[in-house]
Amino acid sequence: MTKPLQAKIRKIDVFPLNIPLSEPFVISLETITHAENILVRITADNGMEGYGECSPYRRIAGETQASGLAVAPLLANALTGKNPLEIQSCIQAMDLAIAGNRCIKSAFDLALYDLAARLLGVPLYQYLGGQNAKPLHTDMTVSMLAPEEMAKAALRFKTDGFPAIKLKLGGGFPIDVERVKIVREAIGPGLPIRVDANQAWDLPTAIRVLRAIAPFGIQFCEQPIAAHAYLDLPYLRQQSPIPIMADESLFDHIDAARLIRLQACDLFNIKLSKAGGIHHAVKIVHLAEAAGITCQVGCFSETRIGMSALAHFALAFDNIRYFDLDAPLMLSKDPVVGGLEYHPGGQVTVPDGPGIGAVPEDAFIMELEKVRLSC
Repeated sequence: MTKPLQAKIRKIDVFPLNIPLSEPFVISLETITHAENILVRITADNGMEGYGECSPYRRIAGETQASGLAVAPLLANALTGKNPLEIQSCIQAMDLAIAGNRCIKSAFDLALYDLAARLLGVPLYQYLGGQNAKPLHTDMTVSMLAPEEMAKAALRFKTDGFPAIKLKLGGGFPIDVERVKIVREAIGPGLPIRVDANQAWDLPTAIRVLRAIAPFGIQFCEQPIAAHAYLDLPYLRQQSPIPIMADESLFDHIDAARLIRLQACDLFNIKLSKAGGIHHAVKIVHLAEAAGITCQVGCFSETRIGMSALAHFALAFDNIRYFDLDAPLMLSKDPVVGGLEYHPGGQVTVPDGPGIGAVPEDAFIMELEKVRLSC
């Protein structure tokens, strides 16, 4: 009988990761100018490393870079000396160390999965039970701007070959209807349009807007009403001619079970920085599969480190059929070696090497402030 591989977590480092966006990104909740992320590096006793990243959004997840850095020592203390291959035990240790704080936990979770897959010498998608066979094509997101500006951006993305356009909405009726109308006129028929209100509408406005934009060929709408108003989602779903996707109402598998029980939505949007990482996101997918709910993977402002992990995750599950992987395309820098690659037509591929296959550039990480949490 083969002896199980043994390893121990020897040291953990975290790095504040700040990168300006190429241009401001406007959603109904705020205008984003910088990615203010956290990078985690977990090193095993044999010197092998795993990397993870999270992107805190204070108005969605209630976490910031500063709060994540403050919580990180608790998580590091809980993990130091543990076997990174015992993923469930590691996740339980973090959850016992402190409740909530899913975003910073997700960075540790991704680093654990990257390290575990590297220790076993397999790509992350294979570690998760998947194959590198499913084609991945990301949409491209248009900021919430004046209708004419949104139309110009959408037409540019169509010319670049992206297979779907996502429009950020949230101004209410009639401006959001005008935005969709002008964009559809600019890009013509056929190309799918997805819309995302980021909780901006109240229930009557959501019904009114969704009915008005339905003739423009809308594939689905992400989070039309406030996250806390999930009890209104079943009624909205009944009244809407457009499928409803839960996003801010869906953080982890507990939220997923609640939404399924309420029959509150048609689709799930899974973000690793929101779910607490891969371990809990897998539970969401399994619940969705059992309920017949299709999933999308989405992002905040991660670099290609976080996006590479997300793409590997997407490859592992047939029920993940929509891909919103455009965050790194909005950053002014790409300080990552290996990992996810973008190709014409919005196609995304990941390498077949061990782990997620993405690491920060040596010169870039040397410039970052490092916080050693254990040794």
